[in-house]
Parts: sequence; C-alpha cells; structure tokens
Amino acid sequence: MRPAGGFTLLEVLIAVLVLAIGVVGASGAHITAMRTRHESALMSEAVQLAVGLAERMRANAPQMRLADGANPYARLQYDAQAEGAPKAPPTLCYGRAVCGSAELAQFDLHELKQILHARFPGGRVLVCRDSKLWDAGAGALAWQCAGGAAAPLVIKLGWRAKNTDGTDARDNAGRFGPSVAIMVPREAS
Repeated sequence: MRPAGGFTLLEVLIAVLVLAIGVVGASGAHITAMRTRHESALMSEAVQLAVGLAERMRANAPQMRLADGANPYARLQYDAQAEGAPKAPPTLCYGRAVCGSAELAQFDLHELKQILHARFPGGRVLVCRDSKLWDAGAGALAWQCAGGAAAPLVIKLGWRAKNTDGTDARDNAGRFGPSVAIMVPREAS
C-alpha cells in the first residue's frame, strides 16, 4: 500500500483546464454584457435625442406651420457615415445671438447632426411623413416613408450596430434599419 503523497500531475492539469474553461466562459459573458450595455446606452441616448428634436420642432411653431417642402425640419435627411461631419450654420444660436425661427431651425438641425456624428457609429436620421413605420417583411422599423399629407411627421434615428462577431448588423435585405422612431406631436391649438 502506497501512502497518499499529494496530487498527481494529471489531477493538476485537469484542475487548470477546468479553471481555464471557466475564465474563458466568464470573459465571453463579460464581453456580451459590455456590448449589451453599449447598445442600451445608444438606444437611450437616441430616444432622448429624437424626443428633444420633437420638442424643439414643436417650440418653433413658425417653421412647423410651413409646408413640408419649405420646413427645414421636415426635409432633414442625414447619414453621418456618408456625409461626414456637418458644417456649421451661418448663425450659432447660443447665449445672446438673436436668431429668427429659420435660423433656429438650422441651428437645431446642426446640433442634432453633430451629436449623431460624434456619438453614434454610422448614425443616420430622417424626418418625414409616415403612416407605416413597421416593415413587416424585415420585421423592423423601416427607413422608407409612406408619406401622405395626413400622415404624422416622424423622426427616425438609427446607427450601424454590430453583430457578436464584429460585422455590421443588417436586416434580411442587407439594409440598416432605424432603431428609434418618434412621432412629432401636433401643435396644441
């Protein structure tokens, strides 16, 4: 009979292997949690950005009363990846600057574009009249606008999200969909 003298090399190797598998699993869970937290933070900021623009639009009643073709808010279409950093408007409406409603609208849109360009990967925003926000074929919000004069004005905001393998997340048709769509409430009568 042999006296017990400690662990064998095989037992130590098995313990190290089990520990390594646990560390790899915990690392994967941590990376997934970080990615989820980042996407949640983007979603939260996007909702705040869209709601903020909707409130600015409502506050600028003279521009919102214009026909869609003359309303700078209703013509907003910006893709940060394709267009790059936005150019500053002629008048920056900070502090004591006196701005008319048209200049204020240009300033509002410039600020939105700056934030979108700086904080959202491949950010994109579109303001249009849309009565059909959901694309049933793609199972997601749609960038295309159904239009119509009676349709509500909608702010669509999105960015290029990433899959777990680091590739760009796209829908079945190979497009990037908006992540947030906010209807602009009508002006109080």
